[in-house]
Amino acid sequence: MNSSLRSTETVEYCYSFAEQSCMKANRSSGLRVSLYLFGVVAILVTVVGNMLVIISISHFKKLHTPTNYLILSLAVADFLLGCMVMPYSLVRSIENCWYLGEMFCKLQSSFDFMLCAASIFHLCFISIDRYYAVCDPLKYKTRITLQIVLMMIFTSWILSAFVGFGMICLELNLIEIRDLYYRQIYCYGGCILLMGKFCSVIYSLISFYLPGFIMLCIYTKIYFVATKQARAINDIARQTQAIKDSKNISSQTSERKAAKTLGIVMGVFLICWSPYFTSNFIDPFIEHSTPRIMFDLFFWFGYLNSAFNPVIYAFFYSWFRKALKNVLTFKIFTTDSSRINLF
Repeated sequence: MNSSLRSTETVEYCYSFAEQSCMKANRSSGLRVSLYLFGVVAILVTVVGNMLVIISISHFKKLHTPTNYLILSLAVADFLLGCMVMPYSLVRSIENCWYLGEMFCKLQSSFDFMLCAASIFHLCFISIDRYYAVCDPLKYKTRITLQIVLMMIFTSWILSAFVGFGMICLELNLIEIRDLYYRQIYCYGGCILLMGKFCSVIYSLISFYLPGFIMLCIYTKIYFVATKQARAINDIARQTQAIKDSKNISSQTSERKAAKTLGIVMGVFLICWSPYFTSNFIDPFIEHSTPRIMFDLFFWFGYLNSAFNPVIYAFFYSWFRKALKNVLTFKIFTTDSSRINLF
């Protein structure tokens, strides 16, 4: 019975001439086409969306503010992720093979971890910026200066580079499991990343749980402060009959918009990244038994956060919609187009 089953199975290897070659993923042509189509769409949305943010903030002088520089740097990280990481990861995830050599595997993986971490760190610093803008608006301009924002950007990139290149290129992820990896998991033609317990805990804390906790606390505080401010405006409106109706409408709209925006910000971030970092945190403690297909699926959920970032942090702004219109209609090539008032 077993021999007949083995005879009907067709096992394909990444490299047929190698003894320790990885096996190709056994997927139908229709499924492969569907997965490639989904991946290409995700890559295009990520690249085009963040490129539009980069062009808009770089071109229009009215957008040259400390806050927008944070959004610009975030868009650069997400744009590079879409260009330099996602296309290679798409082939690796679908085919289960890596054809570009071990050195490029380490390089691509380093950029992968670095740019994902950079995106998360930028989101964290943007939440800090929004905290001072909403909760302490009178001191906002003195506390969030250009120098402070540049320091935030510099910290995001340096810390993410340490997370990515330091961990992968120096093989810090294999310190505890080097023998296990090369004896039981490694195969020729693969690009598999595993972490020991200590590395997994440190990486998850630095790259997700700590920034995520900070963001959750900050946005919770922002929500309550924004709600309190909206109610205060409502109380003033009730005492001033002449502006009652307009103020009531404005405050109610503001309260709903604050709740909706903050819900989307935290909801998308947690939905996209929680599955991967939860499984990555647990995997070393269950003897690395998590299926690789599950890791790939969860990592692509995380990638989608970079596609959604332009929508959340830029498309919600009216200035961006006006900038987008000028970009798509090629008005940015006209004289003095950089001085167009977008507000």
